[in-house]
Amino acid sequence: MTPSTYKIRQTICEVGQRLYRFRMVASNDGNISYRIDDDHIIATPTGVCKGDMTPEGLVTVDIHGRVQGGGHPSSELAMHLFIYQQRPDVSAVVHAHPIYATAFATAGLAMNECVLPEIVITLGAIPLAQYGTPSTHELPESLRPYVHDHDAILLANHGAVTFGRDLWDAYFKMERLEHYAQILFLARQLGGERGLASPEVEKLREIRQKFGLSGPTPECIVADMRRQHDHDCTCGKHTHASETDIERLIDEIYQELKHDFWPERRSGRSN
Repeated sequence: MTPSTYKIRQTICEVGQRLYRFRMVASNDGNISYRIDDDHIIATPTGVCKGDMTPEGLVTVDIHGRVQGGGHPSSELAMHLFIYQQRPDVSAVVHAHPIYATAFATAGLAMNECVLPEIVITLGAIPLAQYGTPSTHELPESLRPYVHDHDAILLANHGAVTFGRDLWDAYFKMERLEHYAQILFLARQLGGERGLASPEVEKLREIRQKFGLSGPTPECIVADMRRQHDHDCTCGKHTHASETDIERLIDEIYQELKHDFWPERRSGRSN
């Protein structure tokens, strides 16, 4: 084990400790990996709490997942390998179950609107991948529509995965994702978030280019596009009911319930 490789292993353990400390994983959840060269990857072992890992306890595998040293890798290693195979620019992958982000994923909600400037610059849209059974080929395949254009993806009914040029880049994307999810959750308790309009978003994209941020620049939904969609939509999902309409609907529902659950009242009988 070379000094540089040992340092990478130490960093993986430190990332795992942060994930556990900040409640982005529980028990033995989550996994982390780092691609040390084109053919070899260091990954977290299965069945070990991310807060208790040691550099010596990590696993080395080849790009096909064959163990080269250490114990047994996580059963979700296939997701990591898929990302490395699809994204040559990626050197690190972090998978976790952060509470608020996973709540969005469990509710079937992507986080794809332009709301916070920092998120627009660093992550852009955060899509929701369809559910794939953990430990099967379904999970990596669920990422295929998004892996080339996004660095953070919600996993339906599961959690989230982030990836980047190094371990800290991948980890901080996970931390940023969870922070954003908390803000969105609270904003929706206060009446809903207000998205940024096109001119503001375009300025943020220019800032991203100025900073020289590499990787894809995913498009998020800007506020004026959403308003235009709501105005033009004929699907019936974006109509705004008046108070009279709402009261009429409530009365109709009440009548239906009375019809279903109190049939004796229709015939004049009572208890």
